Amino acid sequence: MKIRLFVLAMLALLITTPVTAGAGDSGAWQYPEIDGFGRMQPLPEAVNQPSPDKVHKALFDVTKPSKDKNKPNPGLDHVARAVNVFASADVPRNKRDFVVVIHGPATVSVLNDAQYEKHFDHKNPNQKLIAALREAGVTVHVCGQALAEHGFEQSWVDSNVDVALSALSDLVIYGNRGYPLVPL
Repeated sequence: MKIRLFVLAMLALLITTPVTAGAGDSGAWQYPEIDGFGRMQPLPEAVNQPSPDKVHKALFDVTKPSKDKNKPNPGLDHVARAVNVFASADVPRNKRDFVVVIHGPATVSVLNDAQYEKHFDHKNPNQKLIAALREAGVTVHVCGQALAEHGFEQSWVDSNVDVALSALSDLVIYGNRGYPLVPL
């Protein structure tokens, strides 16, 4: 029995080693457009490379909050990864049409520093990331209904975020415009 457990443990180690090998190698991770967020590894030989000549649309639906209120929202970091992945494939900014809709428990991610600090005793760790997303051409919306539901005023929203009527209407409108939904 002990030998069987040992063999299973060794197999598990061998199976997971390729997945984790190099993950701690900071030289392998790159940030082609958004520095410090959305780390990625260029894979120029991978299949399904985005065409630099076509417009790529995506609607990112961010609903989950960060588990650690001192760190940026992981969903927003994934949007930064998408920007970096497309940038690494030489897709220019004017060919990336990315929209983020933030709602539900993730709504706190868009509060300005003053309001975030009132709730969590420190500045909003998402502000730098949201500003970088906007600078990279990403449209960032927060659900107006979620703001009301959480008791947040529109004036409390970070200046890089636009208040939408609702996430429900944004999801339908952008879906009708041909934006594939990416739930985060």
